[in-house]
Amino acid sequence: MPKASLSRAEIRSFAQLSPFELKDKFITIAQSEQSDKPGQKGKTIRAMLNAGRGNPNWVATGPREAYHALGYFAIAESRRVWTADNLGGMPEEAGCADRFARFVRTHPELPGIELLQASIDLAVKRFGFVPDAFVHELADASIGDNYPVPGRILPHVEQIVRGYVADEMFDHRPPEGQDLSLFATEGGTAAMCYIFDSLLKNGILHKGDRIALMVPVFTPYLEIPELDTYGFDVVHVEANLFTETGVRQWRYPPEEIAKLADPSVRMVCCVNPSNPPSLALAPKVAEQIVGIVAEQNPNLIVVTDDVYGTFVEGFRSLAADLPRNSLLVYSYSKHYGATGWRLGVIGLHDDNVIDDLLAAQGAEEKARLGKRYGSLSLHPEEMRFIDRLVADSRQVALNHTAGLSLPQQVMMTLFSLFDMLDEGQEYKKRIRAIVRQRLELLLEGAHMKISEDPKRASYYIELDLLAEAERTLGKEFADYLEQNYEPVDPLFRLAEQTSVVLLNGGGFDGPEWSVRVSLANLDDLDYLKIGHQLRAIFDEYAQEWRASGTGAA
Repeated sequence: MPKASLSRAEIRSFAQLSPFELKDKFITIAQSEQSDKPGQKGKTIRAMLNAGRGNPNWVATGPREAYHALGYFAIAESRRVWTADNLGGMPEEAGCADRFARFVRTHPELPGIELLQASIDLAVKRFGFVPDAFVHELADASIGDNYPVPGRILPHVEQIVRGYVADEMFDHRPPEGQDLSLFATEGGTAAMCYIFDSLLKNGILHKGDRIALMVPVFTPYLEIPELDTYGFDVVHVEANLFTETGVRQWRYPPEEIAKLADPSVRMVCCVNPSNPPSLALAPKVAEQIVGIVAEQNPNLIVVTDDVYGTFVEGFRSLAADLPRNSLLVYSYSKHYGATGWRLGVIGLHDDNVIDDLLAAQGAEEKARLGKRYGSLSLHPEEMRFIDRLVADSRQVALNHTAGLSLPQQVMMTLFSLFDMLDEGQEYKKRIRAIVRQRLELLLEGAHMKISEDPKRASYYIELDLLAEAERTLGKEFADYLEQNYEPVDPLFRLAEQTSVVLLNGGGFDGPEWSVRVSLANLDDLDYLKIGHQLRAIFDEYAQEWRASGTGAA
């Protein structure tokens, strides 16, 4: 195989980009190699395999059918109030549950109607809802004829999502005596933006403050703190442990976690399970963080992004172990194949250190914030941080129109209720099996090993090529790679020679010579092909090393 056509200097310049921007360059290269060019007749036409993005290629069909069935009922409720040439009225609450029961009986052929009924019955039983009030909230929200009230999240939706979080993020063991308040957001990405913004606006964090990032980590957590708005002093807590055989574990040693004991570290951001390594925190690491908060850094704010938690058996969030210190971020996008729906939540327990820090602020700071939120309350100093998040998301002045759109909240509700049914638990087992099968195929094709780990989500995998080079052919080969090539050179070769697109692990603050593979967005056998292509590139470097005269014959 020929080397990448770009010069080393060109490759080095592209490596400065965010991995998601660099991906576009790889895609351009891969696409350019997919068809015949003038003077290159007979060239093999190959499909591009883009394992660079985490958008899953599965969707949860059942709750979506239930959503559309609900839509038909909601339209019937609207027409019942007012019918005139495509004009309806607002659904009425009185008798709504009985009318829904009648609708179910008279429309047995409607796809999703049985699941919708099962979901509503479960919610009424588990949460003790008044049937009319709950069914009306669903129908009216499905129509989308009102602003969200409250703007933070609808009342029944909050209880259901809280139950979902307790089941899936807290392993059915929510903190005792703690109520979790939720803010429905436009996916996990909006949640991240709102959290950073409000912490700064409320004087909880200040420009230049020291924060910690548990790395490797989703790239925006690296890039946001560097913006001139924040300019945070960032401490990296690195997952740098290896097995005895030289395979990278992607685990945190005690001395790295100990960095959080420094009281000058005001906040730590953790993606759990991690992105890209896709591992949930080990219990001993969680215990060490809990001990640090209890004894050395009691006001540490923990932002825990738990989007991939449902892919790990018995997952338990840091927000369950540190309820007073944690801001929970969760998105429905990956589990349900719903990235386009933009469904996420921020969770904050009602007894929390952020509200304590607000209460302890000096008179001058309280006066400043009183002016900021004074149009919303006669006692703005009593506004909870979670409610300030909502106001800040709409520049305060538009707080009365804040909130995630109501049809989106309905979809969030039906996804959550689906998970509480047997069908949803079977669905969860299937998607877990899908990503694990793909991981096995990738490793089979690449002839590579990873550490066995019961906390592996398998949504992504990060492979350290330099560690693999040293493990298989020795340190001389690893040194040769570092001295003669840029860390992203393998990715340029993959794109140009095989039309395979992966992301550079260095862009996630992982090892520079690592690659990140999404196991969610391609067909199963595509991962076997990617593994083969990755091994071919790896072997190509070994051949060049030997040909250079510095490698073993």
